[in-house]
Amino acid sequence: MPGYGILGADEGSGLLPWAWAVERLRAARNFWLCTVRPDGRPHAMPVWGAWSGEELMFSSSVPSRKMVNLRANPNVVVTTEEAEEPVVIEGTAKVVTEPGALQRFIDLVNAKYATGYRVDFLDPVVNATVAVRPQRAFGMRQGDFTGSPTRWSFGT
Repeated sequence: MPGYGILGADEGSGLLPWAWAVERLRAARNFWLCTVRPDGRPHAMPVWGAWSGEELMFSSSVPSRKMVNLRANPNVVVTTEEAEEPVVIEGTAKVVTEPGALQRFIDLVNAKYATGYRVDFLDPVVNATVAVRPQRAFGMRQGDFTGSPTRWSFGT
């Protein structure tokens, strides 16, 4: 973050562990999903999501704008709604259709949001289930703006 007075990795409170980010990904009620329209314009929408342990998962109606965008360009940014201790993920979205993965996602959603959806809600013809595995992520603590900004990179 050039120009923001950010301290070195061994100064201030130091870099944040990935476990800090995972805790916020699991706890976040809502996420902002940023996609790219086929004409190149950005598109942002809030979504419910669940961290599966390796990727952030969400669902969306197949004909929705976000799914139209993802079919044309799967590159996304997803952020937690909490701006004071954000986690920002950059990755590639993929549609999930494997029955075991769909059941795992619906179980996570039902536990997190106290819903009672059945796995048939995720019929891939009607509602796409999408997984975003982080390629890069960013996080920071508001109370330590100059000492905590951390960027993580993951194999693609």
